[in-house]
Amino acid sequence: MNERFELSGAELEQRLAAGVDAGDRGAVRASVASLEPLDTVHAVARLTDEQRATLLGLLRFDAAAEVLEHLPETQAGDALEALSPRRAARILGELPSDKCADLLNEVEDDEARAILATMAPARARDLRELASYEEDTAGGLMMSECVRVPLHSTVGEVVDHLQDNADTFQDFDVQTIYVEDPGRRLVGVLPMRELLFARRSAAVEPLMVREPATVPLEVGLDDLGAFFEEHRFFGVPVVDEAGVLRGVLRRRAVEAARAARREAARRASPGIVGGEELRSMPLLVRCGRRLSWLSVNIGLNVLAASVIALHQDTLEAVIALAVFLPIISDMSGCSGSQAMAVSMRELTLGVTRPRDLARVLLAEIKVGLVNGAALGALIGLVAWAWKGNPWLGAVVGAALAVNTVVAVCIGGAVPLALRRLGKDPALASGPILTTVTDMCGFFLVLTLASAALEYLG
Repeated sequence: MNERFELSGAELEQRLAAGVDAGDRGAVRASVASLEPLDTVHAVARLTDEQRATLLGLLRFDAAAEVLEHLPETQAGDALEALSPRRAARILGELPSDKCADLLNEVEDDEARAILATMAPARARDLRELASYEEDTAGGLMMSECVRVPLHSTVGEVVDHLQDNADTFQDFDVQTIYVEDPGRRLVGVLPMRELLFARRSAAVEPLMVREPATVPLEVGLDDLGAFFEEHRFFGVPVVDEAGVLRGVLRRRAVEAARAARREAARRASPGIVGGEELRSMPLLVRCGRRLSWLSVNIGLNVLAASVIALHQDTLEAVIALAVFLPIISDMSGCSGSQAMAVSMRELTLGVTRPRDLARVLLAEIKVGLVNGAALGALIGLVAWAWKGNPWLGAVVGAALAVNTVVAVCIGGAVPLALRRLGKDPALASGPILTTVTDMCGFFLVLTLASAALEYLG
C-alpha cells in the first residue's frame, strides 16, 4: 500500500520535522515527495525559521523552489535570508521571474543584492528591471520569460530553436511566440497552432498576427482588470514607449493581484490586522502589528464616549460605568476580529487546519495577555483620570484585559471549529464573535463593579 495512505497528515509532518532536525537528506526528500502541496505548506509553516532554512538546504533546487512558491511570501523571504546567497540564487533560478522578483522584495536590501550578485548577469538584470516598476502595474506584474524570434525566421528555424532550448522553454507556459524586428520591437505574434501545421520552409511573417493587442508598462491594476474582462486572453505582451517587448503579463497574475488588493482593503477595515501576519512570527512583532491599530482605536472610542460623558456630570461613579461599556465591547470585538482574520487567512493558505485548535488557542492566549494588559492599562488610566477614582480604573481596565483574552481565543478558534463542522467560517464567525464578546464584556464589568461597589461611590 502507498505510504501516503498508511500515515496520517500529522505523522507525515512529524516525520518531516524529525528528518530536518537530524539533517537526513533522504528522509526529508521522501517526506516532501509524499505530501500534497497544501500539506507541504502546512508542515513547513509549522517549522521554525532555522528549520525552514535547513529544509531548503536539504532539498534539490527544483523541490526547494516548489516549496517556496507555495509558502506565504513572508515566510519564504525569511527562509531565503537564512540561506547562503549562492544557494538562494540557485533556488530562485527555478522560479519564474515574476515570482522571483516578488520573493526578493521580501528580503532585506543587502541580502537581495548579495543574491543578485551570484546570478547570471542577464537574469539579475531582468529581476532588477522588474523590481523597478510599481507593484500593481503591468511592468510590476509581468514575467520576462517568453519565446522571441526574429521577423525573417522560417518555421523550421523556430522549431529548431524551440527544440534546442527545450529545457529552458518547458517552464515558460508557451502558447504564443513573439516576433520582433531588428530593433526588438514587437511586430506580431505566432500562435503555436500556425507553427505546427506549416511547412518548415514557410516564412513566419505571413503566418503571424500583426499588430497584436499589447499593454504599456505603466498601466495600472484597474485598467488591466478591465482589459482581461474584455479580452479572453491567457496573457498579453507588455511593451515600452518604443514598442519594445519587455515581458508577458498573464491573466492569473492580474487576478491574483486584484484578490490581494481586496484582501488588503478588508484587513484595513476596523479591527483587522495591518500587514501580513502568521502565528509563526515573533510574539512582539505580532503584538506590535495588532496594537498599532488598537491603541489608536482606544483614543477614537474615548472621544465617542466623551459625548455621552458630557451629560453625566451629576451621576454617581457606578453609573459612569455605562460610559465604558461600549468601549470595552468594541475594543474586545476588534481584538477578536484580528485573531479571526489571521485564522481565516491561515486556513486559506493551508498553514492552519481545524486539528490545530490547541496550538491556535495557545498562540492567541499569549497575544491576548500582552495586548489585554496594554489596553486595560490605557483605558484604566483614562477612567482614573476622568473620575479621580483608581478603583473605577481598576474595574474597567481589568474587564477589558480579561475580555481581550476571551475575544482573541474566540476569534482564533471559531473559524477552525466552523470549518471542522463543514460550515463557512467567513459567514458565521463575525456574529458569534460579536455576541459572545459583548456578553462577556458586560458580565465582567458589572461583576467586578458589584464586588468593588463600596469603593466606587
